[in-house]
Amino acid sequence: MGFSTRPELRGTFGMVASTHWLASAVGMAVLERGGNAFDAAVAAGFTLQVVEPQQNGPGGDLPALLWPAGRERPLVLCAQGPAPRAATISLYRDELGLALVPGTGPLAAVVPGAFGGWLAILREHGTMPFPELAQYAIHYAEHGYPLLPQTAETIRGMEQVFRDDWTTSAEVYLPLPERGTLHRNPQLAETYRRLAASADPVEEWYRGFVAEEFVRFQEREWLDSSGERHRGLLAEDDLRDWAPTWEEPLSVDYHGYEVFKAGPWSQAPVLLQQLRLLEGLDVADIHVVTECAKLAFADREAWYGDPDFADVPIAELLSREYADERRGLVGEEASSALRPGSPGGREPRLPQPATGDAPVAPGVGEPTRRGDTVHLDVVDRWGNMVSATPSGGWLDGAPVIPSLGFCLGTRAQMFWLEEGLPNSLEPGKRPRTTLSPTLASRDGDPYLAIGTPGGDQQDQWTLHAFLAHVHGGLDVQAAIDAPNHHTEAFPSSFYPRESRPRHVAVEERAGPEAIEELRRRGHAVVVADPWSLGRVTAVGRDPGGILKAGANPRGMQGYAVGR
Repeated sequence: MGFSTRPELRGTFGMVASTHWLASAVGMAVLERGGNAFDAAVAAGFTLQVVEPQQNGPGGDLPALLWPAGRERPLVLCAQGPAPRAATISLYRDELGLALVPGTGPLAAVVPGAFGGWLAILREHGTMPFPELAQYAIHYAEHGYPLLPQTAETIRGMEQVFRDDWTTSAEVYLPLPERGTLHRNPQLAETYRRLAASADPVEEWYRGFVAEEFVRFQEREWLDSSGERHRGLLAEDDLRDWAPTWEEPLSVDYHGYEVFKAGPWSQAPVLLQQLRLLEGLDVADIHVVTECAKLAFADREAWYGDPDFADVPIAELLSREYADERRGLVGEEASSALRPGSPGGREPRLPQPATGDAPVAPGVGEPTRRGDTVHLDVVDRWGNMVSATPSGGWLDGAPVIPSLGFCLGTRAQMFWLEEGLPNSLEPGKRPRTTLSPTLASRDGDPYLAIGTPGGDQQDQWTLHAFLAHVHGGLDVQAAIDAPNHHTEAFPSSFYPRESRPRHVAVEERAGPEAIEELRRRGHAVVVADPWSLGRVTAVGRDPGGILKAGANPRGMQGYAVGR
């Protein structure tokens, strides 16, 4: 059944898997107290905001897939906030002289959707009161949590910026706590406490004291990755008028499974396109999988965007006929070209490489933002299932709002400042996020919740674990542990939007023969450390109500718990 670092957990009561052991334990504690999967996800989600502040925060975003027991199909929650009304291409390009939205600072902020998203899950599908679920996050913020080595490394890399410019962040994160001690964020604890005590926490967030602090803080200029200082654009009406939305999922059938994803306001459909392309091909061949990924991501660049603003030909992109036509492009040699297709006969258009941007300011926006995200999956004894990938609001993305104890997100960096593209910046439009949770059914029954952090790599790392499980016969833990790989041979979603033609990164454990064969075929191979690519977690439900779970050992922090 393949090598695994840990056993696949099995039981009948409940399973929680996440990128941090404390969040997994919190989710399980909620299940033990009688909560359902959605209650557990909310409590774990707020805990992740505290214990992985370099990976996500309260000012970030939240896409989630929920499958309430007894429902025929899952639901998609879109809590990806849109661009402010004042955010126009002409403002950034003509008035501010920018070719790209900065990767850090207030100009990259969108409406922070995660809070409204978690509360929407609780309101529509949970059973426990918010104050009860918020107590765990409040406890860790107030009394302290062990600082991850990755968090400490991020703070260390930002220390000079915090001291020189983002002084409000220095108040929370400096001096760097010594190894083995706990880090506290009392102001964040107080923010959570005020929200938990409120009769309407969503009202307080989007129209009350939190919204007021967002707007006030955006009026000050801060250094960002353009090397210049800018103030933000979020206004009172941007926050007041926003609410998360519930949507129907996209899906494709694959070898007895149906795989469900969010819409093209995220990169999520690239996983479905890859499955279509891989039908009938050798999914164990890294070259084949990589070339199919390049084709799918080329389509992402040409066609994906907020469907409320862009005409995305998603039915054609996910059709077998289109995949049959595209599959012929997979050759023996690595392709160096970005080759989007022509769904329905439409001509693709790719973004032009940005030029003339200011140099990246040292320490304030080097492209370190890739992969800094969290993920959680939960299944309960009633068969409720949820997969969520919260992100954004990173401690090195923007300065901390001192009265709140956290910073705003920077998702607007994913827009293009070029007119007429599906993912061009427009007021009120959702940026095409990389965040991409996954659900799958088997023979019509809810079966698997799976996902990973990883930016552009999410729908590669998740796919590879899924294929190892479906085709390799590996249990979910062994599938997660299997050697992983990915390509970056397309424009990055993150500032400064670089691309790496022919690139493929492969864990050393794939073996010298596989690596040499990739080089022979023309790939620019980066041999990664043996346990370095992917942070996949998963939970599942077999017929008869047997539950299972696995979590990624890479990074030594993700765990699954269950019984």
